[in-house]
Amino acid sequence: MSTSFPSSAPRLLKGALIGVDLFNPLASVVVFQYNPDTMTRRLEPRGVSADGERGEAFRLAGPPKETITLAMEIDATDQLAEANPLAIVSGISPTLAALEMMLYPKSAQVLINTLAAAFGTVEILPAEGPMVLFVWGPTRVLPVRLTSLSITEEAFDTLLNPTRAKVDLTLGVLSYNDLKLTSPGNALFFVHQLTKEVLATTNLFNSAQNVGTAFKL
Repeated sequence: MSTSFPSSAPRLLKGALIGVDLFNPLASVVVFQYNPDTMTRRLEPRGVSADGERGEAFRLAGPPKETITLAMEIDATDQLAEANPLAIVSGISPTLAALEMMLYPKSAQVLINTLAAAFGTVEILPAEGPMVLFVWGPTRVLPVRLTSLSITEEAFDTLLNPTRAKVDLTLGVLSYNDLKLTSPGNALFFVHQLTKEVLATTNLFNSAQNVGTAFKL
């Protein structure tokens, strides 16, 4: 008996982190080699008043602050077995570099700011890093800030390039409270909120069914 999956089986989508730069639309792209088994999301409401003034208990200053934590694994074993030239020369270093560059400003902008300071420019804006998007299926494309990136390199080749690593990520979701009105991330988050509102509304049907079942019992 054949144990292969039918050709009509749905293709598994993979999560990704995408760094988008104004002058380089795909500055840094990391598609998860293996989707994490678990993902933790923590939401904290944004209240209008920290003191809890009477009558203001239900007012919100914006969407909740959301933090996402997950761990991803990167392994070059299969690529090395297939004699992939990039894996042979550098292991998984390109993938790790793509992740790390999401925390760096562009070197060109750093040099421009350095020259401007050397010529006596009084006000210099700090260089910006890329806008990072967390992609987890079609209904979750979120602008995020990497607030923590911990890399544990677990195996190395003869040139000491890492060939296997575990990466722990902490992502702070950026909403329209954090981004400019003209930012693409602003629109993406608004779409994300609208999607949640639609999903929450469809849950009314399930809730009504459960209430009816409870009354029957």
